[in-house]
Amino acid sequence: MKSLERTPAALGTAWIAALALFLVHALGNAHYGFFRDELYFIICGFHPQWGYVDQPPLVPLLAAATQTLGHSLFLLRLVPALFAAAGVFVTCLLVVEFGGGAFAQAVAAITFLFTDVLMSFGMKVSPDTVGLLTWPLLALLIARIVKGADRRLWIAAGVTAGVSIESKYSVLFFLAALVIGLLFTAQRKILLDKWFAAGAAIAIAIALPNFIWQWRYDFPMMELLRAGQNGKNLIVSPPLYLFQELLITGLFIWPVWAIGLVWLLATRLYRFLGYAYLLLIVEMLLFHGKHYYPADVYPILIAAGAVPIEVWTRGRGILRGVVVAYLVIFGAVFVPFDLPVLSEQAMIRYQDRLTGIFHISRSATATEHNRETGLLPSDWADMHGWPELASLVARTYRSLPASQRATAVVFAGNYGEASAVEFFDPGIPVISEHNQYWLWGPKGHSGNVMLQVNGSCFHSDHLFASRTLAGRLTDPWVVPEEHAVPVWVCRGIKKPLPAIWDSIKDYE
Repeated sequence: MKSLERTPAALGTAWIAALALFLVHALGNAHYGFFRDELYFIICGFHPQWGYVDQPPLVPLLAAATQTLGHSLFLLRLVPALFAAAGVFVTCLLVVEFGGGAFAQAVAAITFLFTDVLMSFGMKVSPDTVGLLTWPLLALLIARIVKGADRRLWIAAGVTAGVSIESKYSVLFFLAALVIGLLFTAQRKILLDKWFAAGAAIAIAIALPNFIWQWRYDFPMMELLRAGQNGKNLIVSPPLYLFQELLITGLFIWPVWAIGLVWLLATRLYRFLGYAYLLLIVEMLLFHGKHYYPADVYPILIAAGAVPIEVWTRGRGILRGVVVAYLVIFGAVFVPFDLPVLSEQAMIRYQDRLTGIFHISRSATATEHNRETGLLPSDWADMHGWPELASLVARTYRSLPASQRATAVVFAGNYGEASAVEFFDPGIPVISEHNQYWLWGPKGHSGNVMLQVNGSCFHSDHLFASRTLAGRLTDPWVVPEEHAVPVWVCRGIKKPLPAIWDSIKDYE
């Protein structure tokens, strides 16, 4: 019998959902400006390696590829738009695999679109973007295998897992949860198969170059994670973490995935996916993961939740209309927080209005200590000020006497500032002590003439013979830590940069 997901009707609904989601993101994503991390990914991708201090190589390479013909925020943001579209396509196929029809696919697609964290992943380039496709695809492939499909699908699962690892390491927790979930059920027998072993070997082979790179540089990612756990990251209680999961998946539409979790746990064939979700959350609690780390799992639960909703509303056209209207109306409430579609002034007014209505502070979903809130939500604020900062640095650099400019270097306080200067004015030499920039080293510069961004010459009056304030960034919309960022001209370093480089490393 022909598989339902291959019928024109099933594929047609999936294609319509994918096209609609792509258009929403293509039209809504490319506003404000480049996000701090996006600039960093681009610069990392322009220096291709098998890995980086704080991430695998796939996302930086994709980001850099979009900028090879010149700066284009639109082309950059098409990357997450495409992954979001592919993710909802696979989610619709997963609905069909679970036994759902066209209405269930529509419910899943609408919920996927308006789930805040998924919309955010589809809005800007991030390591989580790839998981919009790969996590539900893994679930789809394994679901087909447990239903008796060709075991050679493990090869495709292995490729998918390997690619996902090359985008973000947190998929390892999901993979472990999937395997353990299978071990807890009668479906464990599918793990005793040569094709599973082959798929696992392929995943390892794809991921191996990155892990070799990490080993070669003493596993900087582990050092970075330890630093985060020892002061930077906000560690929340289990109840608050679970509440954050509800907030980031939609204050009003999270019941769809919650229904899906219950349905999976109650359905013998797919119970392993319900177990996998629960295990994943336990892993996040044990290892103090941030609330968005497991978020790529929610398309799976959304697909499952859409199936019983379709059954409950069968033959009740009005009720189905109410369900769709509810998801659209209440899902759309938070769209301005996930897509940069409002002007800055309008965003502030909208934010204040919703805060007054729902009485939920932005700190409820905070992930870091001492992260001040500015006028705009942090993601939107971090899309402002970067061209202006680069322009200030460029003016200062080019105002130096030729003899000083020949040896001068810009020292930025973090990778966002460093990447902004390097991206918007690639002719200026830039170094930093932060993450991958530290590993790239001082690049042969002594530091005798240094333009320091966001600092006062290593916060010491004794390292340089003189220092002069050249100017400050002026932009009302930036994140608080970048507000009025100073640019200093420091001269006459008393200890060359190579001699102090090891002592200034900042992995966080």
